[in-house]
Amino acid sequence: MITNAFAGAKVALLCQGRILTYLRDDRPGLPWAGLWDLPGGGREGGESPVDCLLREVREEFGLRLLSQRLIWSRAFPSMNDPAQAGWFFAGHITSHEIAAIRFGNEGQRWQMVALDLWLARADAVGPLQARTAIALSEISLPEMPLD
Repeated sequence: MITNAFAGAKVALLCQGRILTYLRDDRPGLPWAGLWDLPGGGREGGESPVDCLLREVREEFGLRLLSQRLIWSRAFPSMNDPAQAGWFFAGHITSHEIAAIRFGNEGQRWQMVALDLWLARADAVGPLQARTAIALSEISLPEMPLD
């Protein structure tokens, strides 16, 4: 059961039918080690879900996004602690922002990948693929700017 506490936040950042992904580090003991993942991470202090997410995107990819770029959100049971929520968002980024990405020190590399490939990857974090599919079923992609 989800309580008011939340563990962290993840996001599907979309641009022209593609999604921003990164390959997690492959260290023993790291959850989801060596799998393709989405931006986001754990809560710090008293952050709200949106504040947590925007901080993580800034730290991981050097992108300073405004909360208005987020067009969908939902709380799910956390992948690491089902007693807490794990927030999932969908939003859009532009090709100019993609060109400006400055990958941080978490993960091996990043990649924009076609949505159909992300959803079908065998080497990705499965719950995030499922959450992406739910978000995509409830939003209208043509409403998102192309650039």
